Amino acid sequence: MDRLTVRKITARIAFIIGLLLMFFGSAFLLGTLEGTTRFSVLRAFFFVIIGALCAFFAIKLNKRSVYLFFATFFLLVGFFLFLSALRIIPFSFSRGWPLLSVFAGLALLPAGWHRFGAIRIRYVVPAVAFVLLGCILMIFSFHLAPFSFKHFVINWWPLLVVLIGLILVLISLGTNKNNSGAPTDASKP
Repeated sequence: MDRLTVRKITARIAFIIGLLLMFFGSAFLLGTLEGTTRFSVLRAFFFVIIGALCAFFAIKLNKRSVYLFFATFFLLVGFFLFLSALRIIPFSFSRGWPLLSVFAGLALLPAGWHRFGAIRIRYVVPAVAFVLLGCILMIFSFHLAPFSFKHFVINWWPLLVVLIGLILVLISLGTNKNNSGAPTDASKP
């Protein structure tokens, strides 16, 4: 066998062993933890496995940034749920749900980098928007603001319109910059 074949076989074996170790580690973790429900650990493990499988598909299918996005997103959600189940993070998912928006924003960055080999404004602007949205929602989820989210939207809705307009202008500027002689993002495979 040549070196490339040996590398592929080794990579597949390492992937399978990694999944098995994650499974058995979670099973042993279930047996040793006190005060933690088995369902919470299994739920976290499920998201990590889905993320690992998406990462596998992102690697196997060349230039599949959507798989990398989902891999990053599910791994972040899984690790958050593990840390929450272990009570390392002092709040539950019912309070920390705005982190899903933050995770989506963070997952856009490696997906964009994988697709284009560089940071593109078409991925950075929505990523920052998702992270900011998650941070704003966290303020209301943890009751850090002296008013409700409904009150915020009723009084500050023009600011939301301005921010949406700013996001669209930034995306447009990034797209127009690429159209001036350089190949566009759509022309790349």
